[in-house]
Amino acid sequence: MSKALNKQVMTAAQREALAAYAFLMPNFLGFLAFTSIPVVLSLVMAFCHWNIFRPPSWVGLENFRSLLWFHREGGRLVANDPFFWQYVYNTVYLMAGIPIGMAGSLILALMMNQRLRGIVVLRTIYFLPTVCSGVALLILWKYLYNADIGLINKIIRLIGGFIYSSRPLAIAFTVLCAILLGLVTIAAAVCLLAALRYLSDRAGLEWGDGIFRTLAILSSTAIFVSIGVYGRVLYSHLAAFFAIPPDWLGTVKWAKPSLILMSLWGGLGGYNMILYLAALQGVPSSYYEAAEIDGAGPWAKFWSVTWPMISPTTFFILIMSIISGFQSGFMTANILTNGGPAGSTTTIEYYLYQTAFEKFNMGYASAIAWFLFAVILILTRFTWRIGGRVVVYE
Repeated sequence: MSKALNKQVMTAAQREALAAYAFLMPNFLGFLAFTSIPVVLSLVMAFCHWNIFRPPSWVGLENFRSLLWFHREGGRLVANDPFFWQYVYNTVYLMAGIPIGMAGSLILALMMNQRLRGIVVLRTIYFLPTVCSGVALLILWKYLYNADIGLINKIIRLIGGFIYSSRPLAIAFTVLCAILLGLVTIAAAVCLLAALRYLSDRAGLEWGDGIFRTLAILSSTAIFVSIGVYGRVLYSHLAAFFAIPPDWLGTVKWAKPSLILMSLWGGLGGYNMILYLAALQGVPSSYYEAAEIDGAGPWAKFWSVTWPMISPTTFFILIMSIISGFQSGFMTANILTNGGPAGSTTTIEYYLYQTAFEKFNMGYASAIAWFLFAVILILTRFTWRIGGRVVVYE
């Protein structure tokens, strides 16, 4: 009787396992066919020369040597592939918007966390650009950035015509811009000093409040003195800017900053804001009550309670932003600039696409992909190692 019961139980367990395998099989086959096998083949192709039209031939490390190495030319070191290092620089430059975007998303999340009438509608409005089609938004921005008929340049010309029609008004506007520029520069300098102080404290070299305040005052004074000395230059640059607005996507000087501004517009109210909002709503109210009992103000509560409690979310957003930053740029470059002008908006991802699907050099493109994988892996491990020391887990 017991043997028959055990056999029946085993049969039921086997049926349950077969059903589980049947549900997992489609996903496993898809992962095997479209992820695992292509990844392994790309690793093999990275050591081969293959242009699709001819069979691949083994070249060893030649692709990586052509991609990453240097040679002497005229007594100086020259990259074997100078375009690649330019595109690496472009990718890192465009990632400069990551800390600005994270700070802006946190500020918006703090605003959206208030208990106000209609706050749900405001959250929806801020999140709306994330829902819209990326291609449609890029086409919209292409027309906005147009040098001749774009709305941005039309508004700049209109404002410039009003301000610079009166010299006193133009001088007052220049002074206001100088003050704003000084404040922004001072804020960046103070943040840099705070970061240096934190690293010094971690290394056992304590600065002290007196040294920190002295350095902050000296740097602030130097910044405002410099702005005052170059006030006439600032005036002339502002006048030229409003008289002849830049060709945003057509000049090397403005192309990358334009893409950063566009990405900030689309990303501030996106998923990072939602993540920060969820983290803020997960902070126990008892922590704030205890801080208020100790006499902490809004700023002290933010640094003592809010910031440590949302540090895991900040850490997650930072890692994901670094990964997506190295893997982005194709759609933007393909629709807005075609990688120009002079390759100033071509990223590693777009270069990989051009190498693989325009030049059909699949082996070299595979080497680029594996270099990108190695960089992302190293930076992620480094960020994880640093973040594990500063992230506060409840």
